[in-house]
Amino acid sequence: MERKGYYLTVFLFLFAISLYGSDKSDIYKAYITNSMSAWKVIVDQLQNKKEKNNEQVLELINYQYGYIGWCLGTKRKEEASDYLKLAEENLKLLESQKPFLAKVNGYKSAFYGFHIGLNIFSAPFIGPKSAACAKESIALDPTDFFGYVQNGNVQLYSPAVFGGSKLDALKNFLKAKVLLENNSLEIKNDWNYLSLLTTIAQTYEMLNDEVREKLIYEEILRIEPDFKWVRDELYPQLIKKNK
Repeated sequence: MERKGYYLTVFLFLFAISLYGSDKSDIYKAYITNSMSAWKVIVDQLQNKKEKNNEQVLELINYQYGYIGWCLGTKRKEEASDYLKLAEENLKLLESQKPFLAKVNGYKSAFYGFHIGLNIFSAPFIGPKSAACAKESIALDPTDFFGYVQNGNVQLYSPAVFGGSKLDALKNFLKAKVLLENNSLEIKNDWNYLSLLTTIAQTYEMLNDEVREKLIYEEILRIEPDFKWVRDELYPQLIKKNK
């Protein structure tokens, strides 16, 4: 009986992993095909699952983070606000969990940034909190890429008078890229990796470095030829501009 119970436990554990592995793959497909309606379905299904372990909650937060960013970028502020509330509630569940403190601070930084996106006039009050959380994330775990991404975002979108620097932002993004690429298995079918590479290319664009911008877009398309946003919009726009 004990042996049967052991095998049942192992089976259920592997089944749970396969479910969330499928979610990661489906989120990746939604990202490269710009199918945000499919992304939303996955996020809602995971949110409505009653029992989630800490790793699953963290994964859900990552998907909510991506969806909120898309909502803000497409002027869906009300929807962004609704999903931000859910994501912040999920984040509170992890705050007391020590192994996740670096990630928690990284998401706190991002969510402060989202609040600024919802209300630009809050920037002078919330901006420093976002910066502090990004730095705390890096201090807690210098090997985690996510803190560098958020520190880069703070630098990229802060005015120079408040310490913003596109060059410093780029350094953070490139550091995050190295850390992600140190785990080659982890970045397979990971939307975060393609998102970071695209951000790096766009930062080069802001710095008027079209040579490196082009190289990054070409690197992205070698990794994922079907990435619609880069393949059909960003890369052709750059080529057209250079003709």
